Amino acid sequence: MSESILYYFTDAVLRAPTIGCMLMCFAAALVGVIVFLRKQSLLGESLSHAAYPGVIIGVLFAGILSLNEEQETSLAILIMFGAFLSTIAGLWAINFLERRLNVRSDSALCFVLSAFFGIGLTLASEVQFSYSTLYRQVQVYLYGQAATMTDVYIVIYGALSIIVLLVVIFFYKEIQAISFDRNYAQSLGINTKGIDAIIFILIVFAVVIGIRSVGVVLMSAMLIAPAAAARQFTNKLYLMFALAGFFGLLSGFFGNYFSVEWTNSLAIMYPTAKLTLPTGPMIVMVASFICLISLLFAPNRGLMLRLARIGRFRYKCVCENVLKAIWRQDVNGEVAFEAIAKYQSSSSLYLRCILLSLAHQGWVDHSSSGFYQLTPEGRLWAARIVRLHRLWEVYLVDYLGVGAERVHRNAEEMEHIITPELERELTLLLKDPKQDPHQQPIPPKEL
Repeated sequence: MSESILYYFTDAVLRAPTIGCMLMCFAAALVGVIVFLRKQSLLGESLSHAAYPGVIIGVLFAGILSLNEEQETSLAILIMFGAFLSTIAGLWAINFLERRLNVRSDSALCFVLSAFFGIGLTLASEVQFSYSTLYRQVQVYLYGQAATMTDVYIVIYGALSIIVLLVVIFFYKEIQAISFDRNYAQSLGINTKGIDAIIFILIVFAVVIGIRSVGVVLMSAMLIAPAAAARQFTNKLYLMFALAGFFGLLSGFFGNYFSVEWTNSLAIMYPTAKLTLPTGPMIVMVASFICLISLLFAPNRGLMLRLARIGRFRYKCVCENVLKAIWRQDVNGEVAFEAIAKYQSSSSLYLRCILLSLAHQGWVDHSSSGFYQLTPEGRLWAARIVRLHRLWEVYLVDYLGVGAERVHRNAEEMEHIITPELERELTLLLKDPKQDPHQQPIPPKEL
C-alpha cells in the first residue's frame, strides 16, 4: 500500500494530477473556511458559474489566434485570464445588485449564477460549430479533467497555495475579527474594505484555477465541504483552517487514487464496458464523504453522538422517574408493576426493560412474587431526585412569584439537570426549607 501511494508522487503521468489536485484542494479549503464563516456558501457556486463565459471567450480568442490543443500552456493562460475577468464581472454584478438595487443576497447570487451560466452555454454553442477542435477544452473546464494536467499546474497550484496561506497567516487577526464581528473590527480601525477585497480576490483565484481540476459545476463543493467538515471538530479558527487544509489534501489525493485504482479494477472486471471514474467528481465525492462522516460522528457536534447523548439522557430521566415513583409508593416495602406504570408514559415493555436494568445495576430488588423494592442505594438516589424537585418548586414560588399550581411541570424537567453545585446554592438561598409549596416534606440532604 505504501509503495502504491508513493507511486502517485513519483510517476511521470500521475505526479502532476495528484500533487496539483492536492494543492488546489488545500488552497480552496482555506478560502472556503472564510466563505463558510461569512455565511456566503453560495458565493463559490455563483462565481464558479460566472467563470464559464470567460472560459468560452478565452477559447474563442484562442481560435481567432489559431491556437490548437498542442499549445496547452498558452491556451490554459488565455482561458484562465478570460475566466478571471468573467468572475470579477460576476462579483461586481453581485455587489451592484445588493448595494445599489437593494436585492437580497441570495437572490443576487442566484441571478448571477443563472445569468452568467446561461450566457456561457449560449457562447458554447457557437464554439461547438466554429472551433470544434477546441470545443473539448470547454468540456474540460465545465466538468474538470485533472488526469491530463502537466507539471506546470503543480507550479500554478503551488503558487496559489502559498499566496492563500501567507494571506491567512499575516491577516489572521483581521480575518477573525471581520468574520465574527464586523462592527467590532471597524471600531478597532481595521480596514474592512481592504480585507474584503483581498478575500474576494482569493476566492476568485481559487475558483478560476480550481475549475481546471473539478470543473465549474463542482468547484463550490471544494470550497465548502472541507470547511464544513472541519467546523464539526473545533470552535477555534486556527484549528479550523488547519483541519480544512488537511481534509482538502486528503480529498485531492484519494480522489486521484480511487479514480485510477477503481477505474483499473472496473477495466479488469468489465473489459468491454469502458467504465471510468473521472478524477474531478471523485475528488468531490471524497470531500463529501469526509464531510458526511464528520457531520455524523464528530466528537461534540456529530449527529449520531448527539443522538446517543440525547438517548442516554432520556434513559437517565426515565430511570429517575421510575425510582421516584417507587419511592413515593413504597409504603409497605414493595410496589407492584401496575402501580409504577400508572404514572409513567413509557410502554409496558420499555418500562419492564428499565426495571430490569435498574435491578441489574443494584438500584431495585425484584422479588419472586413480582413486586419491586428500592435498595438502600436506590432509595438515596430517588430521595435526592425528590429533594431537587421540591427545592426547585420552592425557588419558583418564593423567588420568581410563580403560582404553586404551575410549578410542577417545570420542576419535573429541572430535577434531572440540577447539578450538586446548583443544589448547594439553592439550599443556601432558600435557607434549607423543610417543605415544598404543596406542604410536602423535602428529604434532607443527608439522604
